[in-house]
Amino acid sequence: MSEKSEHIDSENLFAKFTSSQLGLTEEEARNRLKQYGANELEEKEKITPLKVFARQFINFIVWVLMAAAIISLFIDEIVDFWVITFTIAVVIVLGFVQEYRAEKAMEALKNIVQPETMVLRNSKLKKILTKDIVPGDILVLEMGDKIPADARLFDTIALRVDESPLTGESVPVGKKLEDSIFTGTQVVHGKGKAIVYATGMDTKLGQIAGLIQTKKENTPLQQKISKLSFNLAILALLASAITFAIGIAIGAPFGEMLLIALALAVAAVPEGLPLTLTITLAYGMRKMAGHNAIIRKMLAVETLGSTTVICTDKTGTLTKNEMTAENIFVSGNTFEITGSGYSPKGDFLKNGDSVSIGNDSTFLKLLKAIALCNNSSIEKTGEKWEVVGDPTEIALTVAAAKADLWKDDLDDDHQLMEEIIFTSERKLMTTVHDTEDGIISFTKGAPEYVLKRSASIEIDGQVRDITDDDRKNIVGKNLEFTTAAYRVLGVAYKENFDDESKRNPEKDMVFLGLIAMIDPPREEVKSAIQMCHKAGIKLIMITGDNQETAKAIGRNIGLFDDKDGCGIFTDDKIKRIIADCAVTGEELEQLSDEELDAVIENVSIYARAMPEQKLRLVKALQKKGHIVAMTGDGVNDAPALKKANIGIAMGIKGTDVSKESSDMVLQDDNFATIVEAVKGGRAIYENIEKFITYLISRNFTLIIVILMGITFLGYDLIPLLALQILFINMFNEIMPAISLGLDPAAEGIMDKAPRDPKDHFLNRRNLLLVVVLAFVMGIASFLVFAFSEPEVNTVLARTKTFATIVSMILFIPMAFRSLERSVLSIGIFTNKLMVVGVICTFLATLSVMYIPHINEAFGLLPLSLSEWILPMGVAFLTFLFAEGIKSFTRSLK
Repeated sequence: MSEKSEHIDSENLFAKFTSSQLGLTEEEARNRLKQYGANELEEKEKITPLKVFARQFINFIVWVLMAAAIISLFIDEIVDFWVITFTIAVVIVLGFVQEYRAEKAMEALKNIVQPETMVLRNSKLKKILTKDIVPGDILVLEMGDKIPADARLFDTIALRVDESPLTGESVPVGKKLEDSIFTGTQVVHGKGKAIVYATGMDTKLGQIAGLIQTKKENTPLQQKISKLSFNLAILALLASAITFAIGIAIGAPFGEMLLIALALAVAAVPEGLPLTLTITLAYGMRKMAGHNAIIRKMLAVETLGSTTVICTDKTGTLTKNEMTAENIFVSGNTFEITGSGYSPKGDFLKNGDSVSIGNDSTFLKLLKAIALCNNSSIEKTGEKWEVVGDPTEIALTVAAAKADLWKDDLDDDHQLMEEIIFTSERKLMTTVHDTEDGIISFTKGAPEYVLKRSASIEIDGQVRDITDDDRKNIVGKNLEFTTAAYRVLGVAYKENFDDESKRNPEKDMVFLGLIAMIDPPREEVKSAIQMCHKAGIKLIMITGDNQETAKAIGRNIGLFDDKDGCGIFTDDKIKRIIADCAVTGEELEQLSDEELDAVIENVSIYARAMPEQKLRLVKALQKKGHIVAMTGDGVNDAPALKKANIGIAMGIKGTDVSKESSDMVLQDDNFATIVEAVKGGRAIYENIEKFITYLISRNFTLIIVILMGITFLGYDLIPLLALQILFINMFNEIMPAISLGLDPAAEGIMDKAPRDPKDHFLNRRNLLLVVVLAFVMGIASFLVFAFSEPEVNTVLARTKTFATIVSMILFIPMAFRSLERSVLSIGIFTNKLMVVGVICTFLATLSVMYIPHINEAFGLLPLSLSEWILPMGVAFLTFLFAEGIKSFTRSLK
């Protein structure tokens, strides 16, 4: 779209839709979606089957096998040539299938969370997928939203936009009517409505999309695995070179010895590590997504298992975020509100008796105030009430509707002139309205903030100056509500505006009363918190709510126990601040960095906290060596989310800005999901450890067998031929490794302390397991060959050696299902994929021993049942040894 046509289109759209402000109909939207296409940027680098297939040819193993095939052709080993060529084809096809499936699985994970945008269609607010936005749609934007398309504003309230993704300018830009806003920028303050005139590749961002798309980079975990694979490959090549040198030194034919050395190089190089890692991560992340934890950055998977502190919001995370207004304090009296949920059915009670409030002007004014100073809406659809907005505001709208005060009707009589939006710093929201009786403003917010700005109070319809006794009564009632775990808002109004009042409607207000809402804890939170305590993870609640409300909720869910105090301190200032194990945002400001360092590990609750203070808490905890997971949902939470080791955004109530800054998104905003994600992260890391130790020990087993054979028996009595080595490597190792990577989480995985992030995959314990088991399996296999009289029947001895190593696949992977505990305590059949995979692999392996001509090509004989006793027995003994050595290595790390 040219700049000129874009301008004309936006002018026409602006003229058409600002007159009605009804938005598109669904039919118009469908037609435009067909005409303009999805609102998506085209990816520069797409994963295609051809690219994945081409990647198979840069595999080191394929080139080594090609070299082996060429050498076998030159030394007239035609059968070997064709078998190796077939093996190359199998490696390429299997690699392609597994890698392509892994890539598609990773791609599918990206699509689990589809960004949504609020639009106006058919005159109704509606959330739609961002990709379905079309020119002509009316965007309804609030603070924290990411702007999804290029649009022109026709309604704004203190709107500021961060345009740094486009311009690089870090200072937010103020926007006024008819200004353009652009895709990829973010609303950092205020709200507005705008008409879309460009989507997808027609936007400004789309025009430069090719320049800003970055190349995919490996995560630290992938880099760690790649480095390990490279180091092991060097070691394997060195071992193969030594084997080749020994063979040549004792007079082995050059060509045949080179073939053996190349086969060993293929067998010893752990080429399956990167692929198994990708499959493990894809499966693990998909499983976590099934539990509503969406991993945005793969680094989080590794870090989750090391988490020592979780800093969490209260509302909607520890609680249900299903607000119900239950009490009102007005004119010195407390009233109960019956009913629950979002149905506007209920009565008002005083001392348990139903009362009529129709003639109570102050009570009605309070209800009008909470309905008008409000951006939520409720509408009955069939038998169900549909709601849009913040749960707190919905609860207020429903409370007013129970008195037959409907927001839509009130809006008609009270034309909105101005809105001063709620911010975490002000903790107030104010709306100014034009009525038949003049201008009036309504304010709601934290009771202490509303009370501080009130000069008068209305009681039973009469307005008078507020007294110290009034303030004391209000503060006392607020404390009573908050101690009972209620969330409380103060309500006030102002009328008879003069010029100064217009400039500050929140000054010298008339206090109306308090409204108390309950947000019950989630049922599953208590057990999740207990699990965290067992797992050595400290929990900290950071909330904007009142201190007493936060403490009451904290006690109910087992977050902390303040009976025994919160540490012993000699400093009077610190003792005063943390006397009740909870610190307010105001008190936090009074603490120096050194004082905060002293108390940070003793405090479990921060109340009336500002989002900016989260960043300070993260830094203080990290200074103490903690790995911190931090939740957040607002624009101002973004710095803390970025600084935290794991930033966790809320999927339901979270802003686009917070999601962009996070490593993980909770689709259900549930604290229990965080704990489940930590469990999943621990399981993934343990599984990576397991398949690494398994693959390396198996790979180096073959080198040990061949080295011992050449050293002690000479080349003529080598225990395994090149084709046999290649077959064992290609078909007997990857499937067990993948099944280890997909092993279910071990019982008791959350009973252990968090993993040290500096820990390596091949720590002392794992390295000892690898070395000892590789030598034991290698020596055991060599002894089978030596005791099978190879000088009498070399083919039979090799077959028994081959059968021994193959039989180990029936037992050894089971031993690696835990690097600490016996597999018998885990359950042999709890990993069904391993059982089926191992059996199928073993049966497939038997085909090269029993199918005529194939067994001849591989230099193998069919064994009788009695001849299987030795291989099976030795394989089972190595399994018993592996189980036994774990009791010794358990204490090592």
